[in-house]
Amino acid sequence: MIDEAKVRVLLLESIHPDAVTRLESEGYAVESVRNALDESELIERIRGVHLLGIRSKTKVSAKALEAADKLVAIGAFCIGTDQIDLTAASAGGVAVFNAPFSNTRSVVELAIAEIISMTRRLTEKNALMHQGVWDKSADGAHEIRGRRLGIVGYGNIGTQLSVLAENLGMHVSFYDTADKLALSNAHRCTSIEELLETSDIVTIHVDGRPGNAGFFGAEQFKRMREGALFLNLSRGIVVDHVALREALESGHLAGAAVDVFPTEPKGRGDEFVSELRGLPNVILTPHIGGSTEEAQSDIGAFVANKLATFVEEGNTTLSVNLPGVALPEQAGQSRIGHVHVNTPGVLAQVNSILAEHKVNVEGQLLSTRGEYGYLITDISGDFSDEVLDRLRAMEQTVRLRVLS
Repeated sequence: MIDEAKVRVLLLESIHPDAVTRLESEGYAVESVRNALDESELIERIRGVHLLGIRSKTKVSAKALEAADKLVAIGAFCIGTDQIDLTAASAGGVAVFNAPFSNTRSVVELAIAEIISMTRRLTEKNALMHQGVWDKSADGAHEIRGRRLGIVGYGNIGTQLSVLAENLGMHVSFYDTADKLALSNAHRCTSIEELLETSDIVTIHVDGRPGNAGFFGAEQFKRMREGALFLNLSRGIVVDHVALREALESGHLAGAAVDVFPTEPKGRGDEFVSELRGLPNVILTPHIGGSTEEAQSDIGAFVANKLATFVEEGNTTLSVNLPGVALPEQAGQSRIGHVHVNTPGVLAQVNSILAEHKVNVEGQLLSTRGEYGYLITDISGDFSDEVLDRLRAMEQTVRLRVLS
């Protein structure tokens, strides 16, 4: 059982104050750090920490998790979790939570704004005006109505973008490796090549899993239509930026908007280095797709609530790595959370130990996901340390927590 007065929380990358408020309301000791930490810095800071909060820049490696002697949960205050070694987290019984929906609207609105800006050549007109040049011309400026938007990745962001784009009069095509239902009049492409060859604008919305690294490069840019526009608001490692620059400089692509980069500065004010700097037809933004006050507030409250609920109740609803279990609490009972290797007979073995020590089970819920299972057991009355020792000694036990 974690003593609530001693729960230590480390929040990195300027996580919203709403998260701090929510966690401090539980009596936790919260330390908030402005920047990301590299692996060696994280290893030094993570000892004694029960809850870790990060955004997209901090990498939580297996080595860092090995150094985390008290860690019970990680909160990714963003959509993606590829910056966390989920296999190592699961093996240590550490629950991982993210915010899969909270900032989707912010990302979609930025994409729409950039599509309109590039189609109307607003960035170029703005730059000329600041130089004192009055260039009132319609050359190269278009409406987005009637144009075809190709969406690579039809998840939470891709589908919402699809709906808004159609509402603005655009035609929408999409490609996804998973079988996804097309919304409204969106056209599902049978291959990415079909999408690239038929779209006026291509936007990427895929996750950062290792298999997606560098998947969009010179070959894909060549497939795109002459004069097409390109956007990436997903993960920096997905796109070959050297190939993108070549496609832009050759005139094959008319413009691009990029919000994510293979290597990003750790904090505000640090130098940004990229092959795409200096190109007048490129919109560069510092990974702000989800950086609106509304989204960050919602993410802060959502993920912090998941962390607190896991500490207090053991509930793992929407955990990205452990089975989802939510058992309603009943007053006057003790609760045990048991992460274990998913093998036959675990539940029977747990209950045999409890029965042997005359421990009465009042409620129980078990769920499995792949290699691991998670069991919550509510019991009435007292129980001895021997019961916990026996449960911890089970061959399948990964982690045992007394929650109340």
